[in-house]
Amino acid sequence: MPALPVSWPGNDGDCLLLARWVAPDGARRHWTLPGGGVEHAEDPFDAVVREVAEETGYEAQVELLLGVNSRTRTVESYDGEVVDLHMLGIFYRARIVGGELRPETGGTTDLAQWIPMAQVATLERSAVVDIGLELHRDTPPTGHREPIRMTSLLRH
Repeated sequence: MPALPVSWPGNDGDCLLLARWVAPDGARRHWTLPGGGVEHAEDPFDAVVREVAEETGYEAQVELLLGVNSRTRTVESYDGEVVDLHMLGIFYRARIVGGELRPETGGTTDLAQWIPMAQVATLERSAVVDIGLELHRDTPPTGHREPIRMTSLLRH
């Protein structure tokens, strides 16, 4: 459940909070939105708040459901097996209301950072960043969008 935190007290929305994902072997890294999987019996709304706290140290308040993105593709899993993957992302806009920025320890990310919006397009980043920004720009009334064209890594 990715969150799109773009505001905190004193910010005029010109930065985006990103987390740097690290492959299990440490060989690959790319930027992504704070967020992650939903635990068993956890509400997605609660999951995004928990994930932002785990990956960034911040307390987030969900402001808006931006939308749902659903897509399928064939990928190679970590063990080299080719699998059909169905990705379902629920995107929220969140505001930072407390906490202090710090990197995650012992998780899937190793750095959290506010990135100026003008620099985001130049980063090696996950597709979820582009999807989240597109949903943020359009905020479709039904929460549904046709698949968004990917211009970045098709990683999550």
